[in-house]
Amino acid sequence: MAVLRYIAFLSDDPEKVNEFYLRFLGTEELGRSADGDISITDGFYNLTFFKRRAQLNEMKMECGLHHIGLAVDDLEESKGRFLALNPRGMILQEPDDIHHGEIRIHDPECFPVSLSTRQFGVPAEKEKKFPRIRHIAYNALDPEMMLRFYTQVFGMREVPSSYQRRQQGRGNRFCGDGQTNLAIHPFYNPIEGHEAKFGINHIGFLTNTMEATLAELRKVLNIAPRPSTRPYAEVRFRDPEGNALDLSQTKGWEVDVNKWVSAA
Repeated sequence: MAVLRYIAFLSDDPEKVNEFYLRFLGTEELGRSADGDISITDGFYNLTFFKRRAQLNEMKMECGLHHIGLAVDDLEESKGRFLALNPRGMILQEPDDIHHGEIRIHDPECFPVSLSTRQFGVPAEKEKKFPRIRHIAYNALDPEMMLRFYTQVFGMREVPSSYQRRQQGRGNRFCGDGQTNLAIHPFYNPIEGHEAKFGINHIGFLTNTMEATLAELRKVLNIAPRPSTRPYAEVRFRDPEGNALDLSQTKGWEVDVNKWVSAA
């Protein structure tokens, strides 16, 4: 099974955002480009802040969370599964450096997905338990098709909380790769706490120092508790460029079939 290990942002000030993640979420820098891009890691993920510029030539150029990437064992096998689902799908080469994957495909709603056989440049010795990303959430027009993409192309597994939503007649879908929970919510969604942001809506960090981290965060920004009806995460806050970040210690996330991770 492929594993989620990369998140790309478009940023107007990568240095400022880098300092925020370093201070509050214990990240470490991986490398920089001559154009001002900065890649950091939580020990498992590569988070790359691309300096927003026309030369990136992206279809979506708004500042913020932009696309994700998966570590795969075999690029050709992944290409085959992708083309079986989407015979006219486009496969693009990426630079295969610290800021990119090796190839790029697109999901059913035209958001890029980078693929790498090299763990996106994150050395194995960097791995740690906390704080670490355990959750990525999308808002999609067709959550069912997005779920099919991630399960059929990458082998991710739909988790029980997703089946519960089916039984309730709701469109929210969830799957996992054993490390990360991927939530795919309907864009048009009246439920309490939903934010109508198309594409990647937010990411979530698991921590074992919740109170200490919140105490530091409250010195510089407002913290919003998540609605009690939501199954994941206790609080939400935003980085300096407005990207939504969830933080959890006791609730955690369902990352595989009957496998929850928390720090409690």
